[in-house]
Amino acid sequence: MTAAVHTRSSADLISAEEPVLAHNYHPLPVVVARAEGTWVEDVEGRRYLDMLAGYSALNFGHRHPALIEAAHRQLERLTLTSRAFHNDKLAEFAQRLARLTGLDMVLPMNTGAEAVESGIKVARKWAYDVKGVPADRATIVVAAENFHGRTTTIVSFSTDETARAGFGPFTPGFRIVPYNDLAALEAAVDDTTAAVLLEPIQGEAGVVIPDEGYLTGVRELTRRKGCLFIADEIQSGLGRTGRTLAVEHESVVPDMLLLGKALGGGIVPVSAVVARRDVLGVLRPGEHGSTFGGNPLAAAVGTAVVDLLETGEFQRRATELGVVLRDGLSELVGKGVLGFRARGLWAGVDIDPVFGTGREISERLMREGVLVKDTHGSTIRLAPPLTITGDELSGALGALEKVLTRG
Repeated sequence: MTAAVHTRSSADLISAEEPVLAHNYHPLPVVVARAEGTWVEDVEGRRYLDMLAGYSALNFGHRHPALIEAAHRQLERLTLTSRAFHNDKLAEFAQRLARLTGLDMVLPMNTGAEAVESGIKVARKWAYDVKGVPADRATIVVAAENFHGRTTTIVSFSTDETARAGFGPFTPGFRIVPYNDLAALEAAVDDTTAAVLLEPIQGEAGVVIPDEGYLTGVRELTRRKGCLFIADEIQSGLGRTGRTLAVEHESVVPDMLLLGKALGGGIVPVSAVVARRDVLGVLRPGEHGSTFGGNPLAAAVGTAVVDLLETGEFQRRATELGVVLRDGLSELVGKGVLGFRARGLWAGVDIDPVFGTGREISERLMREGVLVKDTHGSTIRLAPPLTITGDELSGALGALEKVLTRG
């Protein structure tokens, strides 16, 4: 990266946002101007190691050369047609993504929340057209402490009051059960159940990993009860956990996958519902759509992402470096870290509150040149680009040890 070109200071730019931007975020006080690989640079030219990777949107790092090249090539040809017409990139993207995931059909959208909303609609339509649930009676079972987005329908089945308070009335049709509890799930599923919608690993909750056998149990239960299993892999998928999909750790194939974030390579918003043919096949023209969903620029970048994943390189890196991450965090348990949960290059780290809140630890790490983000209470999340080196990862863990040692 070259020297920063901005003349306005970080403090000035942060102040300038205050009167004109909605206050729906509380970012760390760093103003990023440039980025490459695992590193970002602020307007003053200070460099930081990115240990968040855009909540997994940047699994392949900032400005990965193959993804940038694919975007440039497509920008010179065609960016948008809407779905009123066909484009010459969409078929390959859908074919390749379906093959990568072991499913049949793709419904392209833009954001993760759109993929979730679309999955809900498809599941309900399937319940009425295929399962025979009476009109307007379909239910979907979800897990407590979930995070699937922030639309009004999605927050209707959130248990996070910060996400819910002030946004009612809420959409009916959802049943909430404890995560990682097959008995509770069994009791909640009945003849009206269209689907069980779960994160294979709960990200926003603090990288909560279910017991071995839970996902297998969900798959068996949904088959037996005649409802769909929808896996929200928007954060956990596309290499993050050491497999292409987190459900692969238990060799589970859901009926429907929800993908996003890394699918756009950190360049454009790309999401998708990927499902069996008999599930997505319930949609007919006019019943669902998106002007930008499946646009040729998104399809070109998404295909390049599939190219990267088909090599297996990033899954291997997440597995191998995941050992470094776990070993490094294990050394910190009892030294400011109460405990952690990790799979691949993804970890939720519970800091002893005596040492500070998650926000305070994140701010201290920022001053050490490492960017992370807190979640509930004193938990921080680590999700670096899968391109990170062992030395960079060790450096980040060393910075965490340093801020904890200082108290």
